[in-house]
Amino acid sequence: MEYETAGDPMSDSKWSRKTTEKISKLLVASGLKISKNTVGRLLKQLGFSLRVNHKIVSTGTKCDRTARNEQFSIINQTREAFVKRGDPVISVDTKKKELIGNFKNAGSRWQQDVEPTNDHDFKKDAKGKAAPYGIYDFINNLGHVCVGQSYDTSEFAVDAILQWWTSEGSRRYPDAKSICILADAGGSNGYRVRAWKYKLQYEFANRHNIAITVCHYPPGASKWNPIEHRMFSQISKNWAAAPLRSYDTVLNYIRSTTTKQGLKITAQLNPKNYTKGMKISDKEMNALNITRNETLPNWSYTILPQKM
Repeated sequence: MEYETAGDPMSDSKWSRKTTEKISKLLVASGLKISKNTVGRLLKQLGFSLRVNHKIVSTGTKCDRTARNEQFSIINQTREAFVKRGDPVISVDTKKKELIGNFKNAGSRWQQDVEPTNDHDFKKDAKGKAAPYGIYDFINNLGHVCVGQSYDTSEFAVDAILQWWTSEGSRRYPDAKSICILADAGGSNGYRVRAWKYKLQYEFANRHNIAITVCHYPPGASKWNPIEHRMFSQISKNWAAAPLRSYDTVLNYIRSTTTKQGLKITAQLNPKNYTKGMKISDKEMNALNITRNETLPNWSYTILPQKM
């Protein structure tokens, strides 16, 4: 058993790689009659417990961690400046894509009867796929979700933000000359994605004459993006164990998501078909009107309207 035992050097916690049943069989073979339940009780008394893997080990370099901390400081300072001015701060991201159909949805809920769903989640049985792109208004604790039916591209991401701006944001912030967008480092709104900046320039900044400051959370830090814990987690709780059999079902669950803190969410369907692989040339990138943060230019930048 010595080589099957491990422990946490920072606490008294210990664990065994063998199951209680296997330990019981080993002890019985050595002449000691003991049940697996008794083994479990004895293990608890000795400080053992059931454990799962815990993602806490940083894989970044020392420089990466330094840049990470600096970026968090930039995000906080930028956000506070926008809030103080009364200019909008939005947190954006794409929620996990969902198959539309009679498929099992994770979670549980109080109900009298079991909800029958397909025994396998085959894509061929799906009516479609929902790509929920969320916009969370940090100042007002209000959200909007654009539910796409196609690929999660940069064009789709910017269209979703524009859907929010034209239907809600511009009315809520009629005097705004600038907007702050908090986004993850990757995905359709990632800091390396050229199409993301290109579409923000020509579809948003130029058309609406507004300066767009983008602050990306460092790689591996998406859980700190406010939309994750303030909005997306609440939507997941609301539709837990509910099969998403239609797009209307998805929209209704999103719209009915609320919290004690006053969160309310609107939702719209976007039936547009998007194609992947949009290429932006060096010449097109050089033509963008971007000013970058001196310390971390890739993660923090402002796209200014171009003079036409």
